[in-house]
Amino acid sequence: MRIGLLLSEPKGPGELGELRERIVRAAEEGFSSAWMSNIFGLDALTALAVAGGGVPGIELGTAVVPTYPRHPAALAQQALTVNAALDGRLALGIGLSHQVVIEGVYGYSFDKPARHMREYLSVLVPLVRGEQADFEGETLKAHIGLTTPGAGDMPVLIAALAPRMLKLAGELADGTVLWMTGPRTVAEHVTPAVTEAARAAGRPAPRIVCTLPVCVTDDVEAARALAAEVFAIYGELPSYRAMLDREGAAGPADVAIVGDEETVSAQIESLALAGVTDFVAAGFGGSGRTREFLRTLL
Repeated sequence: MRIGLLLSEPKGPGELGELRERIVRAAEEGFSSAWMSNIFGLDALTALAVAGGGVPGIELGTAVVPTYPRHPAALAQQALTVNAALDGRLALGIGLSHQVVIEGVYGYSFDKPARHMREYLSVLVPLVRGEQADFEGETLKAHIGLTTPGAGDMPVLIAALAPRMLKLAGELADGTVLWMTGPRTVAEHVTPAVTEAARAAGRPAPRIVCTLPVCVTDDVEAARALAAEVFAIYGELPSYRAMLDREGAAGPADVAIVGDEETVSAQIESLALAGVTDFVAAGFGGSGRTREFLRTLL
């Protein structure tokens, strides 16, 4: 199981310079990957191209770019350009976002999201593989080929939690990017579904990228209280709430990986046993102890 880091977005002046320093440090320390979310701050793809260019030896991923505001052909062109700038080290993670965002903020319909993702991948995947996209669906159309460099070596991963989305992650994409999903849910729900979908489609074994909050500490109670505060919103969004319920977790604090080095090591090992191929640590609590421990796992 590869070990990566979730890059928190820098704030204030010099954001891209600070982001580059974080990527350089992660690469120098030997982490296999570094991932960036795409919410309402920096555009993740642009930021990774600028800050990660010329930093060798580390995969850079988006976790995740929302699909609805971007036509898949436009996203393919942007992602291929970024992949070329990064010398083929981009992992493109995409996702539906949430109904409250897509309808309430952007004004798009969130009707039949799995249909949307299937149609989206039907355009995006051929293009990033260097093929022509000729597709007419219910919500998307595309008749286009791209000459953008960087095609053919960029994994496309989708944020998939529900059964139909997990099927798409194995059948049409290269795997899934998870958040707020505990080890039991990964083992019993995610891994079997996405692996079987890939097998049935004759595709390689999928990547399962699992991102969770991590804090190495002796004060477990305080760390879980902090996690409950910092990550509270994820207990309210329906897709994450469904995974927490499946795990038997009252809230995000219950799936955060918290404890001393031995305890945290055992929790991370349980993810590997559940089928996770890439564990991405979202460190919280502000202690260098967590980072130092994660380096011992590399």
